[in-house]
Amino acid sequence: YRFLLKQDRSLEPILKQILRSGTSIGANITEAQNAPSTKDFINKLNISLKEARESEYWLNLFKASDIINEKSFKSLQQDCKELIKLLIAIIKTAKSNSK
Repeated sequence: YRFLLKQDRSLEPILKQILRSGTSIGANITEAQNAPSTKDFINKLNISLKEARESEYWLNLFKASDIINEKSFKSLQQDCKELIKLLIAIIKTAKSNSK
C-alpha cells in the first residue's frame, strides 16, 4: 500500500478499496471463529468470501491498469483464488453439517 502510494498519490482511493476488502476477509474469519451459532458462522464466512472476490476484482483491475507487475499479480491472484476455494469448502461443510 505505502509503496504504491508513494509512487502515485492518485492511486489512494483504489488502494484504500483493496486494503479494506483484503483486511475485511481476516476480520470476518476471526468473527466467524467466535460465532454463537452455525448460522452466524456461515454468514461471517460468506462475508469473507464476498470480500475475497472483491479483492480479486481489484487485483485484476490493478493488473489491467499496470499498477502491479505480472509476477506480483500472479502471486496475489493465486493466493486469492486459494483463499476463495478454502472459504467455499468450509462454507459447504458447515452447511452440510448443520442439516
